[in-house]
Amino acid sequence: MKKLGDDVHDAVRAAIDKPLRLRELKQLGLSDNDVRRLLRSSSLQRSHAHYIDGELEARLAAVLCARAAHPKSVISHFSAAALSDLRVWTDNQRDDRPLTEAVWLTCVPGKRRRNQKRDDVVLRRAGLTAADLQHHRGLLLTSDARTTVDLARELPLREAMVTVDHALAASVTRTELELVLQRQRRWPGVQRARLAVEFGDPRSESVLESIARVAFAAAGLPAPELQAQFWDGARWTPERVDFWWPQFGTVAEADGLEKFDAPTARERRRLLRRNFERDQRLADLGLELLHFGWEDAVLKPDELAERLRAAFARGSRRTDHQPTWRTTDPTDPALWPTRLDLA
Repeated sequence: MKKLGDDVHDAVRAAIDKPLRLRELKQLGLSDNDVRRLLRSSSLQRSHAHYIDGELEARLAAVLCARAAHPKSVISHFSAAALSDLRVWTDNQRDDRPLTEAVWLTCVPGKRRRNQKRDDVVLRRAGLTAADLQHHRGLLLTSDARTTVDLARELPLREAMVTVDHALAASVTRTELELVLQRQRRWPGVQRARLAVEFGDPRSESVLESIARVAFAAAGLPAPELQAQFWDGARWTPERVDFWWPQFGTVAEADGLEKFDAPTARERRRLLRRNFERDQRLADLGLELLHFGWEDAVLKPDELAERLRAAFARGSRRTDHQPTWRTTDPTDPALWPTRLDLA
């Protein structure tokens, strides 16, 4: 920008917060050489045949430029989820996984508007109502409920559950999701989405917990209670467990590796010690306890199911008196556990 005249510099600086075509940059006084130089110096960046401020985060810049290239569209699906901070997971091992890194847009049907699918942009043609839209940080995108249902129509159940569970916990109600399903009742994938919404539980607190619930159901295991808490004879224990089968006296804990992430070895030892003490308190209550990780639920779900069946058998043979327990109401956000509860 330093080599530009003051008038041109000021005009360009004021304009590049929004996507511009090359002809618009030239109207501001830039030459082709100026544009190439500004791209090399990262003062500008180019995406979807548009130019925008080089200081913008690249992902956001791509979204803004893609929408400028399709001006009657709204940001949707994976792009809307990223902007709204909705949790998303897709299995990198499957060949037909969606293009999550592309910009996803939706526009209403029209004679000249057709679905597009390229590496950098996916354009869906579908109906949009006012209830399906929201403004977020000055951008027009699908509402969290619409985004969640759109993804549930696109994804297999275990991937969809990650977003459905998180959306129910963070920003939408089941009724809002059901209203979107009603509007989409004849759309492709809606039955799969309906199953995901019915199966959704806001008490699943991580990607691993959501995937595990699907693995349990697919294996024909009884549905567990979520976020159960136990009475130790004097008080309710501070910890809540991820999964609890009272009929078998069995607890299962989903242990992601981040559980023991810490900046120092001393802090890691403290976390490990706290986890051992937690397990001991649960064992003192006479519970059968099983830990599993990402590889178990995602890569070896059948083996995890067999481990659980064996734990159920052991738990059923125990003669300990079953402890008093309680769980939270999945319809009442005020009762859901917080991160502070689990610390």
